[in-house]
Amino acid sequence: MHRTKVKVVEDALDANNTIATANRADFDRAGVRVVNLMSAPGAGKTTLLERLLEGGLDGVRPGVLEGDVQGSMDADRLSVYHVPVTQLNTDSGFGGECHLDANMVRSALPALPLDEIDLLIVENVGNLVCPAEFRVGEDARAMVCSVTEGEDKPLKYPLMFRTAELVVVNKIDLLPHLDFDLDRFLANLEKVNPGVPHALVSARTGEGVAAVSDWLVGAARREPAAA
Repeated sequence: MHRTKVKVVEDALDANNTIATANRADFDRAGVRVVNLMSAPGAGKTTLLERLLEGGLDGVRPGVLEGDVQGSMDADRLSVYHVPVTQLNTDSGFGGECHLDANMVRSALPALPLDEIDLLIVENVGNLVCPAEFRVGEDARAMVCSVTEGEDKPLKYPLMFRTAELVVVNKIDLLPHLDFDLDRFLANLEKVNPGVPHALVSARTGEGVAAVSDWLVGAARREPAAA
């Protein structure tokens, strides 16, 4: 039974990777770089995106694919910044999944104005497990971890942190009010993903957001990564 379960998981991931490769080919043809933005629920992804879109991305034209189980609250918040925002709900024919996968993103491709953008930011469903397992056709991955989550998160959810090319440590304005050891968190992050860039950010106050903006601009302007 255990072997059968492993085989089913492997087949599902293989099928997902095949579709992700097709997505990447479509994005590459359109000249659009894609960043998969992941986090736990409530880490502050949407607030961070508000700050980034408000400040602009140095001439890079962004678009957002907003992943949620249900509703359009986050997409509605981002739409006021006059960038293309496409809502993708996983309860609409996908069983209410706790993550986006390549097939879901492929279903949204006809609604994405790829000719109007240079960078697509996929705001994944809030979850520290499943999103890290499923490629969606992205060039790069970034994740947001808030200081309210505890410094042990890289050790408890290593795949999420290991697959990220940027780790945003959010809500640092709350550090004076929390029993959070930032040095320990960064040491745990280094154990899981040695040398990964990190940004210390308060999306609420704007502190550190410029570093994330610079990283996104670099991601948008670099050559496509290998599929």
